Formats: sequence, structure tokens, C-alpha cells
Amino acid sequence: MNTTQPSSDELQRRRSAVVARGVSSMIPAYVSSAGGGTMTDVDGREWIDFAAGIAVTSVGNSSPKVVAAVKEQVERFTHTCFMIAPYEQYVAVCEELGALTPGDFEKRSALFNSGAEAVENAVKIARHATGRQAIVVFDHAYHGRTNLTMALTAKVMPYKQGFGPFAPEIYRVPMSYPFRDGGRSGAEAAAYAIGQIEKHVGASNVAAVLIEPIQGEGGFIVPAAGFLPAIAAWTKQAGAVFIADEIQTGFCRTGSWFASEDEGIEPDLITTAKGIAGGLPLAAVTGRAEIMDAVHPGGLGGTYGGNPIACAAALATIETMRELDLAGAARHIESVARPRLEALAAKHPLIGEIRGRGAMLAVELVVPGTTDPDAAATAAVAKAAHESGLLLLTCGTYGNVIRLLPPLVIDDDELDRGLTLLEQAFSTL
Repeated sequence: MNTTQPSSDELQRRRSAVVARGVSSMIPAYVSSAGGGTMTDVDGREWIDFAAGIAVTSVGNSSPKVVAAVKEQVERFTHTCFMIAPYEQYVAVCEELGALTPGDFEKRSALFNSGAEAVENAVKIARHATGRQAIVVFDHAYHGRTNLTMALTAKVMPYKQGFGPFAPEIYRVPMSYPFRDGGRSGAEAAAYAIGQIEKHVGASNVAAVLIEPIQGEGGFIVPAAGFLPAIAAWTKQAGAVFIADEIQTGFCRTGSWFASEDEGIEPDLITTAKGIAGGLPLAAVTGRAEIMDAVHPGGLGGTYGGNPIACAAALATIETMRELDLAGAARHIESVARPRLEALAAKHPLIGEIRGRGAMLAVELVVPGTTDPDAAATAAVAKAAHESGLLLLTCGTYGNVIRLLPPLVIDDDELDRGLTLLEQAFSTL
């Protein structure tokens, strides 16, 4: 029996023959093992990981507690469907979510498989609870790839192109984007957005306002201070549901357990996924008991939602985050990385802004002296980084943002090496 591991080139050839073209990958290297802040491909090459599976593997790709919990659960049972024969792990995850998410009020949770599922169900719950239909979302938003969440998502290519028609009763308003707002304050940006809602939708028709506290795929946009509280206050006054999409920002990524905490926001509903389960598929909607319980029995669910293996991984992930203080680790990552990025910006006029919070940081590239996006330079930096062994991602409505999402367990040496490779990538322009 041949036990030789195939090369990345061989796997790429096999992939081309069987994997749909629409499923793309950032690099043509195939992973063999990963942990901490590095990955090793099948050819033995090491990569510094500044992607974390898109903010998923915050506790690392092979966290000891997660691995042990998954092994133990697999040996007990892999699936029953919670809707058929329930189990403790699902209940325990919901208990943790009720305790961890912002808001000192009674909460309920429902578990699903992916962030898009969580968002869809949050919309279902809000519509059912209010008896209204209109959903307000924002410019630059990303909420998923299903039909409803494509409608909620702002960016056309590659997420929406050619996939319509989309779900109705979705209304988009301007986001606070300080780098492009011309000095508009958070309060001013909120007032403008609220004015658009009241003119084009009508407060009494709004079921929910859905927003990422820090936008992810849209470019790691951090709204100006005061914007989120003003939007949340208006939503409450309008009798609508305020939904915080914390799928990318949640679970210690921004230096708090949830980004909403930074300005004291207590969402009516909060959607989570990505970092919740150490790399296993799990998602949740958590929120006020009276809103969550407005849905009739049987109205929420799914065959795999809250799978016991994923729940076991989530409980181990949360325990690891507490024990290692990964919220503090995210703040430490920022304290190391931000000065290096600011120094890089001082050397390169095409860097328009450094922004983000915790271990969710971004570099926006523009034509020097303007705010015109430079997507070509962004792609060139990413390509140079990949060629040197640094795995990082781009994002942004205009394709001109480099984002840093390292695992929260990355050590200082790995972080330093990754930042050095990023600096060297900029020097190739």
C-alpha cells in the first residue's frame, strides 16, 4: 500500500477534475497539519496563519481541549437530531450563550449549522415576533450566501452576481464609514441612516435592523463612536428588533467576548458562528426570551443544528477562551500589530487607513493622496505575502482591504514573523 502523501500540485490536478469551479481557494497549497499560528502543507512548507479559517479557529486548529472533547463525544454518539431525541450538550451551549452574550435579561437560544442559517432564522424570528416584514441592512454588509442572506449582503461580485432574483422586503441604508464619510460623526451618520429608513420604509413597517458591529467582508469597517447606540435606540423606539450579526466579531475576536460590548449595546438578538466551536460547524441565535419564544413549537430547527459533536467542541472552545483569556490575547495582538501597521502606513502613501479592533485589523489601500480604492495593489501585496509563506485575506466592497485575523493563540514569535512578511510584501510594490 502506498502511504506517500500526494503533493499540492497533484491534489490541484485532482481538484480541477472534480471540484466545482465556483468553489475557489486563496492558495494552491493543501494543508497537512495546523496548530497555534501556523499551518504545514503536504509539501512540508510552513505558513504563518493570519486567516484562522476566516476567524473560525480562534483557539487554534487543533486545540487540546477541543480535540479531547470531540473524541469523547464521537465515542458516545455522533447524532440523534435534537428535535427527535435531545441531549445535554445542546442545552449546555445555550446556557453558556445566555450567560456570555450582552444583556442582563432572560434569554433563549436556538442552534444551527452556519452563520447564514443563524441570520436567516434571526430574520424569521423578528418577523414572527413583530408581525412586520421589512428588514433594514447597511451598505458594505455581508450576511451570507443563501438566497435571503444574499439579499441582505451588499457586495455583488462574487456573492450575488447571477444568482437572483432575491428575497423581497430588504432595505439598505448608509453605514458609518469614517474613512469615507468626510468627518461625519457617529450621531450624524446615524441620523442620516434613520432618515432614510423613515422616508423609504416607515418605522412601523420595520421588523428588524440587522448590522455587524464591525463589518467583516465589507472591509472591517468600524463605525464612528455613537453610531451603533443611536441606531439601537431608534430601533427600540420603533418597536423593531435590533439584531447584531457577531458571526465574525464574536467570541473574543475584538478584545471583548462580543463587539457590541464596546459601546454598551445589548442586542435583542445576536447571531454567532465562526469562532464558536473551534472549527466545527455550529451557529446560534440568542436573544430576549419574549422574542425568541414568540415562534411556535416546530418553527425553528434543522436536522444537524446543534449536532452533539459540534456542541462538545463549542463547550471546550468556550472553556479554553476563559482559561487562556483570549479576549485579553486579542488586545495583546492589537498592541503588537497596530504600531507595526501604523509604521508601515507611514512608509507607504498608498495605505489610506489602519483600522479594526483586537485581532480583527485591516489595511485599506488607495491611490496615494486620494480615497480611490487600489484593488490591484491589494492583490499584489496578498500575492507576495502568499509566496513568502504568509496566509492572509483581502476583503472590502472595493477589493482594496487586507485583513488580519490570526488565531488568538498565536505566539509572539509567529506574530512577529507574520508582520515581517507583510512588511516585506509591501516592499515589493
